[in-house]
Formats: sequence, C-alpha cells, structure tokens
Amino acid sequence: MAPTTTTPSQPRRGAHRLGLAAIGLITAAALIAVPTAAQAHHGWDGFETSNLIYISGTVSSDGDWGDPHSHFDIAVDSEIPASTPEELQIPEELSGPEDSVRVQAALAYDGPHDELEIIIAPPWWSSNNGLDRSLEVGERFQGVGYINSTDGGLFRPVAFWYGDGSSPVNQVIGNTLPVRAPLPGEESTGGETEVPSTIEDPTEMENPEQEAVADESQSASDSGSSAWVVWAVFGAVAVVIVAGGVFYVRRRTRQTDGQDPDA
Repeated sequence: MAPTTTTPSQPRRGAHRLGLAAIGLITAAALIAVPTAAQAHHGWDGFETSNLIYISGTVSSDGDWGDPHSHFDIAVDSEIPASTPEELQIPEELSGPEDSVRVQAALAYDGPHDELEIIIAPPWWSSNNGLDRSLEVGERFQGVGYINSTDGGLFRPVAFWYGDGSSPVNQVIGNTLPVRAPLPGEESTGGETEVPSTIEDPTEMENPEQEAVADESQSASDSGSSAWVVWAVFGAVAVVIVAGGVFYVRRRTRQTDGQDPDA
C-alpha cells in the first residue's frame, strides 16, 4: 500500500496572512476616507471676552470683504478717549440696560500695537446691520469689542461706528453681548459674575444664498472622494488576491515536484 502523503499547512497559513493583510488595507482606506474637521476659527471663545475695550483710528488697508468674515487694518489713534464716548449711538440690539452699560463703560485700548487687524461679520450679515459697503482707506473707525486671546494685534468688535457720521453697526446675534462680564472695577469687589451667552456667531453662520450651492458642491465632492477610495480599495485587494494565487500555485508546484513519482 502506498504511503499516505500529508499536504503541508504552509499554504493555508499563507492564505490566512493574505486575508489579514487585505482586511488591514480596507481598514486603513476607511480611516483615510473620514474627513478631518477644520478647527481654526475666529469665534467669540477665541477672544478675551472678560475685557471689553474701546478703540478708535482710521482704516489703513483695503482689507478682504467676504465669507466667513471680513477683515481690514486700522491705524490706532495716538490719543484715545478713556472710555466709549457718550455721543456714540449704541446699536438697537445692544441697547438693553445690561448690555448698553457695558458698551458705554468699555475702557480705552492701551496695548502696544499702533495698528490693529479688525475682524467683522461677512458682508451678507453686516449689510443687514448697518454696513452695506466696504470701508475705505482713511475712513474713521471706532469699535467696542475684544482682543484675541493669542494674537494681541487682532480685534473683534461687538459694535462699531464708521465714517464722519459715526454710523453704528451691530455685530452680535440675540440682542446680547457674548459674555456679560463684570464692569470695570467690579472684579475686585466680588460683583457681577460672567454670564456666557448661548447666541450664535455671525462669522460661523452660513450665507443663506450660498448654503444650497455649497451643499450641492460638497455632495458632489464627497461622492467623487468616496468613489476614489472604493476603487483604490478594490485595486489593493485585487493585487493581494493575485499575489496570493501566484504564491499558492508556486507552493503547490514545489510540493508536487518533491513527491516520489512511484508512491
């Protein structure tokens, strides 16, 4: 009786390894396909909302007027009133007693910068709140707002006034300041505490006229990216399968050649 020949287990182990490799490729591709959300923004939480200040100066750059926000530079006046001038008309949205008293009490900017970058809501928002055009170089600018927490040269107003007529422009939603911090001099006496606002931020809102177009464009982009990932995964798996087939055939050929032909 011919002796029984046992087939080595190496091909099975090789196929198992190939299967694990294919799973690894698929998992990696899936992770690559997950989009990473952008973190950078100029929301209120990035500014020193516990310290409301007043600035005045003249526009010194043409700026950039668009979404998600507009920005331009001002040359800061060498002499600034100690606090918000009483003659400035506070925008209606901030005219409530809790907010108007804070806008009026904002102390003058005393930082080291002779020039500040101003960031405001995009044109589609500002045009409905008092500013329907871009500001011109040399034009007067006054504002009440906050200095950025990490960039001392960046200022964001809750309200500002422009031109020789000091036209008021609102920059908040919900008729309230982002934070109702203690008035100047109240911190050391244990006075009013901060009351964070839950209002939306105009620089983080979608332009209603562009939102539908953006959604449609994003959908098409996502579809294209997904299709690319799918084809890449299938291509990688196909390569693994072909390589595995060649490996298996060569292994079997060696085993057959090594057997005794008279067995």
